[in-house]
Amino acid sequence: METLIAEDLLLLLLDDEKGTLSSSYERPLLGGALLVELSLGGQVEVEHTRILKTARARVTGQGGTPGDPLLADALAVVAEKPRSAQQLVDRLGKSARQPLLDQLVDRGLVERRTTKVLGLFPRTTWPAADARHEAEVRQRLQAALVEGREADPRTATLAALLAAVDRAHTVVDRGAVPARTIKKRAKELGEGQWASEAARASVQASQAAVMAAVTASTAGAVVSSGS
Repeated sequence: METLIAEDLLLLLLDDEKGTLSSSYERPLLGGALLVELSLGGQVEVEHTRILKTARARVTGQGGTPGDPLLADALAVVAEKPRSAQQLVDRLGKSARQPLLDQLVDRGLVERRTTKVLGLFPRTTWPAADARHEAEVRQRLQAALVEGREADPRTATLAALLAAVDRAHTVVDRGAVPARTIKKRAKELGEGQWASEAARASVQASQAAVMAAVTASTAGAVVSSGS
């Protein structure tokens, strides 16, 4: 089944039974996954700059228009005007969650379930409907992170993005392998020679955006508790 990296990432973040998200930073994660996919497809180039260690993204004019509507929309956003990769990650992820969930429903991978809390307030969850594809994704991550096998670009991207929210070690069966070893391997995959410099720059920009979101959230919590 042809899925987007962002779709696979969302499947890994969703609780299969409860249908709820287990990360509060899905916005930069999903935006980063879309940006990396465009980089892997050759439609977007991301380059590091010397100014404040940022990265810039631009449309290359190559690779054609993506067949997936979400990727096509993401490419149009990149083409709007010059932006840093970090800005794009946040912007692309801003409205990505719902369309990605809708696509997962259309693919038969998750179920849209609406209930009412206290019999009054509507609540929608997305439990697994067919977990076979997610199991295949986890198996590839298992091979790369636990068994130390070579990872394809999609798997390396997933590992690197999950590492940004300290989740890489939670999506595999570690066995006797220490969590710190899994985290180290996930980080190394993000820095490896598995793809173009543009794709690696996209991953690193996504990681930076996630870390910035975590830092901002932590700082906000500290200010709130001290007021």
